[in-house]
Amino acid sequence: MTPVKDGVHGYIELGSLAEALVDTPAMQRLRYVRQLSTVQLVYPSANHTRFEHSLGVYHLASRATDRLDVADDLAARLRAAALVHDVGHGPFGHQTEAAIERHLGRHHDEIGWLLAETELGGVLEEQGLDPDAVAESVDGRGPLGELVSGALDVDRMDYLVRDAHHTGVPYGTIDHDRLVYALRTVDGELAIADGDVATAESALIARTLMNATVYRHHVSRIAGAMLDRASETLLADGAVAPERFARLTDAELLAALEEYGPTADLAARIRDRDLYKRAVWIDREAVPDDLVGIDYGRTGALEREIAAGAEVEPAAVIVDSPTEPNSPESRARIAADGDLARLEERSSLVAGLDACAREIWRLGVYAPADDLAAVREATESVLGLAADVAP
Repeated sequence: MTPVKDGVHGYIELGSLAEALVDTPAMQRLRYVRQLSTVQLVYPSANHTRFEHSLGVYHLASRATDRLDVADDLAARLRAAALVHDVGHGPFGHQTEAAIERHLGRHHDEIGWLLAETELGGVLEEQGLDPDAVAESVDGRGPLGELVSGALDVDRMDYLVRDAHHTGVPYGTIDHDRLVYALRTVDGELAIADGDVATAESALIARTLMNATVYRHHVSRIAGAMLDRASETLLADGAVAPERFARLTDAELLAALEEYGPTADLAARIRDRDLYKRAVWIDREAVPDDLVGIDYGRTGALEREIAAGAEVEPAAVIVDSPTEPNSPESRARIAADGDLARLEERSSLVAGLDACAREIWRLGVYAPADDLAAVREATESVLGLAADVAP
């Protein structure tokens, strides 16, 4: 065992399999991909990486498999999956995920190709593990795969506590020790002990509050939307091949955007924190259903129409309409007298938190400061929405 000192969990012990996986280039790349990407523009200390998060998820998976007395072969598979679960992320993590999906048709959890094409697969095979089985676990499939990717997985347990620690926002500080202790298996299904409903609720409360103050902060959303548009231009124009794009680090992507003429301005704005501003910022109740979570093609068409109405360049308008909020934690199973029930069936808090998530939802339209008035007026005309709630 090799001990590694972690700022959240203390000492993390790496076994021979974990040591070999950590030493691969695919894992080392995660040292240069920030966990919270553009959130760092809001919370300056949020500089932690997906590498240290991966170690934390491995640590919690190790504790959970020990707690559940999982058979050695399955425990090794789940621990390996926990450690490599983020290797499929592109630069800036979730902020470029949509662009990668549009051009490669691949979600970051779909890592079978990566295990087959890099040293990771060889390491797994040398250690007696099937790379395809590990890839299944990363995607939440197979025996106890939900421990790695599910309603109350070790990924969520680590990132809530870690993100709270590094941003200085206390709302994500859940009792992850108790959550691990409360894990049970019922007929092969992962569940939380009946007496620990409040512990499960705490994770749901934490993520709701972290969404409001950290993950969906308007500055991070604006920077993320700018990064997405710049990334799409880089990929659509063939300036960077999609496969190479997906394996860049944060710094490499920003450099590529700065070097390419059509994306240089957006890259400089992100680098210098000279971001677009909110022309429109409208709550869920004021937005019709057909303008919620609109697809990329329609988003682009609306952006061009608003830009034409405002008489500005198309790149000066960004429409940002997230999908409906959801609470995967509410689907966590509670074990009671050998039967399973969903958390949402046992908790009166869940419905209220779902309402809170809906309350923080906003449709945003962003533009450079000099164009805000014209873009706001054009948005009202094109979308048929009153923008009186805009800042």
